[in-house]
Amino acid sequence: MTWAFQNSRGTFVVRQLTGMIARRIVGWADVGDELKKGEHFGMIRFGSRTEVYLPLDAEVLVKVGDRVTGGISVIARLR
Repeated sequence: MTWAFQNSRGTFVVRQLTGMIARRIVGWADVGDELKKGEHFGMIRFGSRTEVYLPLDAEVLVKVGDRVTGGISVIARLR
């Protein structure tokens, strides 16, 4: 499942991918919904992988392999 978000600082894309075991993605956000900082908009049952695409000028604060928690972990700062 893929979500695209847009605000005054750019466009952000979040892509949730299922694995061999985790095949259930649940999405709560609908087109046109306004989300607040830290608000949950979907989840993968039993975990798997999430890809986040940020504007090129974003300062990334995590590295590949880090564990992050949705709505809690700060992964980047926007310039």
